[in-house]
Amino acid sequence: MSSVSTWDAEMADGCVSEFTEQPDWYAVHTRARHEKKVASELLESDISVYLPLVAQVRRWSDRRKIIEMPLFPCYVFLQSSLPPEVRSKVIQAWGVLGFVGAQGHGLPIPGGEIESIRMLLASKVAMAPCPFLKTGQRVRVRGGALNGVEGTLVSNEMRRLVISVSGIHQSLSINIEGYDVEAI
Repeated sequence: MSSVSTWDAEMADGCVSEFTEQPDWYAVHTRARHEKKVASELLESDISVYLPLVAQVRRWSDRRKIIEMPLFPCYVFLQSSLPPEVRSKVIQAWGVLGFVGAQGHGLPIPGGEIESIRMLLASKVAMAPCPFLKTGQRVRVRGGALNGVEGTLVSNEMRRLVISVSGIHQSLSINIEGYDVEAI
């Protein structure tokens, strides 16, 4: 990963005191490869948008090119209090499938999570997307000597997997550091 950038629009007023409550962040689900178009259209409608982008080298048979790809494919973030007119503009934008949340109403995203993403991208540390896994979730190892092994993720930090034999009520724990895992 050579460089990192974002498609980021600041709020129109630009002067918000630290005591003024910021509007919530929301994720909008987009059609595949429509993230930049959606972000551009929402910006034209004066909606504060954040689209984190990462530079990737793409190879073709005759050339290589560095292109900016969304860090989270099919998602654009927006900051708004979501009055009906803004909600309507967002839903009607070309390429928008809907808000992320129960029944498409939109689920607020903590501002700290968005700020963390911004800080990581600004620091230009090496990063790679990984599956969102929860402790206690059933997972399967992909690749390597443990390819196909299924178990329960015990610790995300230490990458521990428990394989249980329910018929005899016995389990064993293995370290899966360095292995790719997927949710089952």
